[in-house]
Amino acid sequence: MDLRHLAARAVARVGALRARIRRIERREKVAFGRWIENTNNLLHLSILLIIPVLIAGVTLISNSVSTLSFLLFPPLASGSYTLFSDPEGRYASPVKFVVALTVGALCGLVAVGFTGWAYGPTGTALVHPSAAALAIFLAGVTTWALDVEVPSAFSTALLTLVTGDVNPEEYVVSIFFASVVIAIAFTVWREQFYERRAEYLYGTVRGDDHVLVPMRGETATQTAFFAARLAAAHSAGKVVLLDVLPPEATDESDADSDADADGELDADTDASVDRLESCAHKLRTQLGVPVEIAVARGDPLTATTEAAANTNSDLVVTPYEEDRGLLSDYIRGLFGGSYDTVAFRSTGETYRWRRILVLVSRPGDAAHAMIDFATRLAGKTGSVSVTTCIASEVERRPAESKLANLVETADGNIETRVARADVTGFIASNAATYDLVVLGSSGDRSPASRFISPPTFERIREIDCDVAVFDRGH
Repeated sequence: MDLRHLAARAVARVGALRARIRRIERREKVAFGRWIENTNNLLHLSILLIIPVLIAGVTLISNSVSTLSFLLFPPLASGSYTLFSDPEGRYASPVKFVVALTVGALCGLVAVGFTGWAYGPTGTALVHPSAAALAIFLAGVTTWALDVEVPSAFSTALLTLVTGDVNPEEYVVSIFFASVVIAIAFTVWREQFYERRAEYLYGTVRGDDHVLVPMRGETATQTAFFAARLAAAHSAGKVVLLDVLPPEATDESDADSDADADGELDADTDASVDRLESCAHKLRTQLGVPVEIAVARGDPLTATTEAAANTNSDLVVTPYEEDRGLLSDYIRGLFGGSYDTVAFRSTGETYRWRRILVLVSRPGDAAHAMIDFATRLAGKTGSVSVTTCIASEVERRPAESKLANLVETADGNIETRVARADVTGFIASNAATYDLVVLGSSGDRSPASRFISPPTFERIREIDCDVAVFDRGH
């Protein structure tokens, strides 16, 4: 083998290696993006990245100002964690944070002065017990009266008693200015990033404007209206109606047969176009959403994915299909594919969904997507109930916190509900009061788990309510 062949093989291997590395990088990037869409993960990451930087900044300042005490850092670190770990919680007010830490330090200063007056000097290394008791008492009373009860206030009250070589008055002033720095950083982070995280992190809030609808089965028209209402909620929304015809015959033996086949193909295509245009006209006139049509031939699944790519679609909404009690091969092929997919099961002639139940089991990108879809459909006059089911009361508080984090970024009339019930029984009991139930495809569960406990949507066939099953694309 000559050198040219060896060089060509080496180049090919290097190219293959680079392509593999790029695929791994894309996969890891997608995985990280979905991981950080979980609000708890986002908060933990923010704590790990932001608080060390803030404390480092305060340390830099304290090193350059000899009058600042290292005792600044314990209350600032714990107070910063309290702010960033629960940015919408009881202790998440920047003003209360500054006032509480400063008031706590002032209470400690008062305790120092009182015990010095009452008992005389005790030495720099000793703290009189009455001073500690008085500092905590004053901090509790004052923060309660001012409604600024923050845990770190009690630490500043005590630390003021042991400032060492630093004058207690200077310690109080330094606590104030350092807490202001932390509060400003927290306010900027919360208002510019955390409260707008849907714009930066949640793909379905920014995308899913172009919706492809395979017009399959008897409920294709209802499915098209469902998709059109999703698309109409965004100014750039567009719907593409797709019909997939059987592949062209290739084994005709003579010209006459070819001509007859071509005529039949043209007739089938014309009939398909007429059917799609009729539906498209209804969508344009009733909902005002741009609608295109597409006709393809070949394997339905392959044709659908190719049409999604060719039309720049980011969401596929297809009628729900079953085969002998299980999902059809077509739906299974779309679920777990490259595109976000909704399998819509219609039970009637409903073209408007105002009361929507969203079932979520865990936080993440799929949950945010389902809530986003529900608020689009409900509009300003509808209502959305985001619900999770628990098995015991000990799960209630974490479940309530989970739902609160999920709905914070969504707009509209939304309620959260934690039900102590089996999810199938809960849906069966409450579906009649809703127009639509939205739930996930359980695509993140293992095959063994799905075998032991079938997905919820496969266990609610008899409910008298439309169902939308969402699957997050890969």
